[in-house]
Amino acid sequence: MTAKQTIEAGKAILGIEFGSTRIKAVLIDQENKPIAQGSHTWENQLVDGLWTYSTEAIWYGLQDCYADLRKNVLQQYEVEIETLAAIGFSAMMHGYMPFKGNDILVPFRTWRNTNTGKAAAELSELFNYNIPLRWSISHIYQAILDNEEHVKDIDFLTTLAGYVHWQVTGQKVLGVGDASGMIPVDPKTKTYDATMVEKFDKLLEAKGMPYKLLDILPKSLNAGENAGFLTPEGALKLDVSGHLKPGIPVCPPEGDAGTGMVATNAVRQRTGNVSAGTSSFSMIVLEKDLSKPYEMLDMVTTPDGSLVAMVHCNNCTSDINAWVGLFKEYQQLLGVPIDMNELYGKLFNKALEGDTDCGGLMAYNYVSGEPVTGLAEGRPMFVRSANDKFNLANFMRAHLYGAIGVLKIGNDILFKEEKIRVDRITGHGGYFKTPGVGQRMLAAALNSPISVMETAGEGGAWGIALLAGYLINNKGKNLADYLEDVVFAGNTGVSVAPTADDVVGFEKYIENYKRCLPIEQAAVENK
Repeated sequence: MTAKQTIEAGKAILGIEFGSTRIKAVLIDQENKPIAQGSHTWENQLVDGLWTYSTEAIWYGLQDCYADLRKNVLQQYEVEIETLAAIGFSAMMHGYMPFKGNDILVPFRTWRNTNTGKAAAELSELFNYNIPLRWSISHIYQAILDNEEHVKDIDFLTTLAGYVHWQVTGQKVLGVGDASGMIPVDPKTKTYDATMVEKFDKLLEAKGMPYKLLDILPKSLNAGENAGFLTPEGALKLDVSGHLKPGIPVCPPEGDAGTGMVATNAVRQRTGNVSAGTSSFSMIVLEKDLSKPYEMLDMVTTPDGSLVAMVHCNNCTSDINAWVGLFKEYQQLLGVPIDMNELYGKLFNKALEGDTDCGGLMAYNYVSGEPVTGLAEGRPMFVRSANDKFNLANFMRAHLYGAIGVLKIGNDILFKEEKIRVDRITGHGGYFKTPGVGQRMLAAALNSPISVMETAGEGGAWGIALLAGYLINNKGKNLADYLEDVVFAGNTGVSVAPTADDVVGFEKYIENYKRCLPIEQAAVENK
């Protein structure tokens, strides 16, 4: 079938992901290839000291994103979207969306909020398990500790993806990967950890809450399980033009970490992926539990329930972008024509000429705080001593190393202390846009081959579209086999292996990096 015939026949599959700055829709064909896209740009708001998106912004954004997709389909193929083979919704993970009936009780509290420190610390101790600040269980317990009036009225608590899915299907469910960011999931049962739920129920009872945890959480579903169908009301919520028909199957809603794993074919045990853009995170799929909890590691699951160790870093390429902007200004001053892709490419490739330890130069990319290294706030900073080798190659290499320095510190726990083994790690995001450079730096940092695939740039909206396709086309295959055999068909991308010199150089750099962290701390305390 051509793309037009696929859409006309209702065989196309739609994935929509709510990112932090953009809502993106991807329409794929029966070969899992993107055939149309739509998007909507949005920003979170700081309201009463908390980061949020209003429910009005959520629905306007979704409808505008779908309208943009519909317009693009009309322009490209001269055809209207009347029905689809399947739909999937995903979104930034965690956060807090409590409801009574259909009414949200407080504005959506996103993953960015850090007001949950006391709750996260108490729950981590109670569960003997690292509970991050941004997880839903931290948010609800903090609201209880703060004696917020609304908590006694909660009858449903969900994530952004779960909320959108509920409103368009009527089903209060969540994909297991997203569910694992509400309260830990047991990889054996593929649902919320029963022991932790029981412990939390005792806290709820002691605080006088009229419900138990499972009364208010969405049901956890595995990839490929029935998660409901688009209702007539849901169809109109998505397509205000009224063309889209109800009855379309919708896959379990997932978080952006899960869709990133799918989009990089990294759901099988002993695989992993690194997303490196404005922020960065790594996801390593484990064969077994870790020996103990680590504050630097978040434990979540793949969309089919395998245990994943996640290192989440608040900062990555923003400081590099700022420095490249400075070089752009210099070119403008000289009257030199500017091609930003060429500028990035030349500067990134120049870094390959630098000393493997960056000649002693040090860069901290902390635009915001970095929990892994214990910094509540950030100060971007470049540091050198008089005897260091200060040249452009080392300068750029130091910033490329600095962008993944925190990621390395977290992953060193997995690879050096826990002796985790990985067969393949796939990189995606802006850090890898210049061919070979970011790959080589990350390979040195993790002492592991790094693959990059052309399709990785399609992102999470493509990932949730693939999960929607898996719902209707899996033919009994598990998710890892479906991705390997059907979607990627053996394509593992272009791999770059670490060199011994690069590995030794990065180790020297990271030791200096850790030793100099008090300078960063002093900058936070004194400015």
